[in-house]
Amino acid sequence: MKKIDIIIVDDHLLFSQALSGLISDLTAFNVLAVFANGKELVTYLSTENKCPDIVLMDVQMPVMNGFETTKWLKENQPQIKVLALSMECEEETILKMLLAGAKGYLLKDIHPSVLEHALNELYKTGFYYTENVTKTLLNSTNLEKSQNNIILNEREMQFLKLTCTEMTYKQIAEMMFLSPKTIENYREALFIKFNVKSRIGLVLHAIKEKIVEL
Repeated sequence: MKKIDIIIVDDHLLFSQALSGLISDLTAFNVLAVFANGKELVTYLSTENKCPDIVLMDVQMPVMNGFETTKWLKENQPQIKVLALSMECEEETILKMLLAGAKGYLLKDIHPSVLEHALNELYKTGFYYTENVTKTLLNSTNLEKSQNNIILNEREMQFLKLTCTEMTYKQIAEMMFLSPKTIENYREALFIKFNVKSRIGLVLHAIKEKIVEL
C-alpha cells in the first residue's frame, strides 16, 4: 500500500519536529522533509526532489509565509494539496488561505486523531475542514446538506464570485454600484439558500459546487 507523502513547513522547530515524529508513527504516512519557511520548500520543489501528496503549511512564517507559498504551489504544483495548520482562527486569515489555494484549515491544538483523519480525507476527497475552525464561520454539515439545484440570478452570481475574492463587502457594494444594505440582503439571501452561516461558508460552497474556480 502506497504511503501518503507529507512535507511540513513551519518555523517553530520544536513543533515541526514533534509533528514530524507524530506523523511518522502513523502507518499510512511518510514525512519527506521539514522546512522552516516557504522559500525552503520552493527551493526543494524546484529541483528533482520527490513531490509530496500533502503539505502541512503554517500561515505566519518569515522569508516566505503560508499565503505566498500556497499561492506558489497552486500556480506551479497544483497537484499538491495544502493543509493549513495554524493558531489563527480569524475569518480573514482562513479566507485568505482558501483563496490562496489551501484545501483545508486546522488549528494546532487539535487532537492527533483529528489530524490523521484530516490527512486521510484530504488525500481521498481533495478537501477537509473541521468544525473547530469553523464554529460560527462554517458548519460542514450545512455544506453537505446544501442542494445542488439552487438557481442564482445574474446579480447573485456576480455577488458570489466577488465574495470569493479578498474584496470587503464595502468594496463589493461599490463594484456592483449597490448600497451596503443591498449587499447585506444579497449575503443573507445566499446564507439561506446555501444553508451556511458565514462568508467562509459561501466560499466553500462555491468551491465545492464548482460555481467558482480559485
